[in-house]
Amino acid sequence: MQAALSVALDYAKAQGARQIHRLQLQIGELSGVDPDALAFAFDVVSNDTLADKAELELISVPVTCYCSSCQQTFQPLEWVYECPCCHRLSVDIRQGRMLELTSLEIS
Repeated sequence: MQAALSVALDYAKAQGARQIHRLQLQIGELSGVDPDALAFAFDVVSNDTLADKAELELISVPVTCYCSSCQQTFQPLEWVYECPCCHRLSVDIRQGRMLELTSLEIS
């Protein structure tokens, strides 16, 4: 959370902002990040910064895989990434590992 907040604060300062109102983060299901822990960390690290009263919006991003056999993307239903079309296993994960700052509202 500290790294994401640092990016937000650097951007806000470069734009001459006085306050950060809202941050939006996308969290992939495979990122290993606990959203509750992230929200708690945000409250701690944003204290006495431009983001002190900011709203933190966390968006969960599902796992998306790609099947090279039938050339389809799919969201697996379980931890076994089986293509629903051809039933072959996929190891090509296209989405779901990220932790990304996607939006920032400042004034």
